[in-house]
Amino acid sequence: MTSATTQLVSDPAVLRRLEEIKAMDDFPVAKGSAMALIRLTQRESTPLAVLAHALKADPTFSVRLIKVANGVSSNEHRPVVSVRDAISVLGVPAVRALALGFSLLSNHRSGNCANFDYSRFWSHSLARAVALQLATGATQRSEAEEAFSVGLLARVGELVLAELFAVQYAELLQRRGQEPTHRLIDLEQRAFGISHNVLTASLLLDCGLPEDCVDSGQFFEGCEEQRLQEGSTQFVTRHLLALADRIADVCVAPQAEWRKLMPRLFQLGARLGFDAAALIAICDRAAHEWREWGPALEIDAGPMPRFEDVPPEPAAPPKMAEPVAPQKRTADQAAPPKKASQAAPPPRADSGQGMSILVVGDQERARKQLCAVLTAAGHSVSEAAGGRQGLAMALELRPQIMLVDLQAGEMDGIQLTDSLRQFAAGRSIYILLLTGTNLLTGTDDDEKLVKAFEAGVDDFLIMPITPRVLAARLRAGQRVVRLQEELVRDQEEIRRISAALSATNQQLREVGTTDMLTGCPNRRYAMDRLQQEWAMATRSQRPLACMVINIDNFKQVNDSYGHDAGDTVLKLVAGALKDEMRAQDVLARTGGDEFMVICPDTTLDAALACAERIRAMIETVPLVSAAQYVRGSVSVGVAVRDAATGDPDALIRLADQSAYLAKRRRNAVATVQSISPASVRSA
Repeated sequence: MTSATTQLVSDPAVLRRLEEIKAMDDFPVAKGSAMALIRLTQRESTPLAVLAHALKADPTFSVRLIKVANGVSSNEHRPVVSVRDAISVLGVPAVRALALGFSLLSNHRSGNCANFDYSRFWSHSLARAVALQLATGATQRSEAEEAFSVGLLARVGELVLAELFAVQYAELLQRRGQEPTHRLIDLEQRAFGISHNVLTASLLLDCGLPEDCVDSGQFFEGCEEQRLQEGSTQFVTRHLLALADRIADVCVAPQAEWRKLMPRLFQLGARLGFDAAALIAICDRAAHEWREWGPALEIDAGPMPRFEDVPPEPAAPPKMAEPVAPQKRTADQAAPPKKASQAAPPPRADSGQGMSILVVGDQERARKQLCAVLTAAGHSVSEAAGGRQGLAMALELRPQIMLVDLQAGEMDGIQLTDSLRQFAAGRSIYILLLTGTNLLTGTDDDEKLVKAFEAGVDDFLIMPITPRVLAARLRAGQRVVRLQEELVRDQEEIRRISAALSATNQQLREVGTTDMLTGCPNRRYAMDRLQQEWAMATRSQRPLACMVINIDNFKQVNDSYGHDAGDTVLKLVAGALKDEMRAQDVLARTGGDEFMVICPDTTLDAALACAERIRAMIETVPLVSAAQYVRGSVSVGVAVRDAATGDPDALIRLADQSAYLAKRRRNAVATVQSISPASVRSA
């Protein structure tokens, strides 16, 4: 089916304007070795070995190509270490697009368009490329081979217009800055007779990228307003690119703008089925890889964004038997001011940075002193004045370590720990219980400690404590937190690999049961499905019919017009049959010119009527050859499960015999299960 993009760029007016623009002297094109590579890849006869040898002449591009290929296959195949393997993984169209993208990046780092930020454009394009590759791989819905290329070039049309119409485009950008309600593509269309997304689509098509990828590049802007069937290929590809573009927005934005950009980021992720944790993991990895790519491409990657700053929905206080929200306080019970460090995500235990720590205690002086010591040691510290506030803050901030005073106000440290361990978010926090010396000298000492550890306390500290001892205990906690984080990462990796294997196995099953020419199920699938339908019909004592359909004069079509014409006939007939099938019917191609239709819950009369509709409809389908129009026809044999048919093979034999009877007349429907004249119908 022709995509909307192909239809648009094939429009005579659009095509004429594209040709005019591409003929301009300053039109951005690949240069040097990149242009030679693109020309080489356009020759269909170029062997892979020759192409790989040519690529080795450009070591810089070869390294980048291998890096992109490993982004596709890093966890599914062995690492890509050769140029030849990289081409095999990515495919020639993606290699061609990468050659274009990296060449444009090298040769158009700056330009004459005053209001076009070239540095930001390429930094944003790189972040989008990395994010799209990761997000596409995570969905398991489509291949990631072309994702980096599409992400890198998704807005290249803007660069083209800025280079070709520097003064006018600068004025256009200035106007849009003053009137942001105007869509950029509308302003471009009025000013230049074409918009950047159409230019981008044309360049991606020139590279030979799949139409789904090109479609996503043209229509991803405003995809949330488009009426697309949720879960469809168009929906997924466009939303994936929109999500990657928003991740890139966050990456290149000033730190002060991160928070306002993230709500839509989570909305896009939710529409694709990502939960908050999975989306944050993708965003963090994308930002890391973006910063890794930056120096190699001489791109300013900027600071590392904090994607955990704004969760998709604010965390609500936990429901307790006696809930006390931390914000509900009397005037003389003002909550301590929230430190700036509270907004930051907790650093990983193995990052070499300080830990995120929450201190809970109702003794303000002791709490403040402890916070000061921890802050001076480089930790990110938050504090809560009581047990209930500490519980709410722990579930919201998710610190790595908590220091909890045994006497923590209205909810003591043991009660706080016991309540916290009831929540999934609280089970991974390392909790140190703070006790006074007098508490260890009483007769109930053992009972208190046993109760504390049973509630979930990991360790305890006797106050007052020296900084050296505190640091030693924190290091012990850090080791436990590190092990927990590694375990979580290992579990996520196992789940990811399991999902990838499941998707791959499903793809292999589909390939093994699909006829690649017509897209119909093949004979293997038909036999398995007939067994299943037979078993269900036997249990429920319901009818089951089967049709065998042969294309008339198919050998003559092949002999007269060639095998390409024969393939066209098969695809046209298969498409027509699909259109005529009922929802419960199963169509399969079982031989060269033979199709089978399994009809559950269908009597002989109903199957004959359906077969006659198929015969009459195929008769009207023009089968186009290179020389002339050829009218098609089929012969249909029909059989139904009855007392004389002992198994599925017997049913197929009856349908084959009926098809043979119909083929003697051609363009006919027949069944051997009825001898009446009505059992043989023809045009």
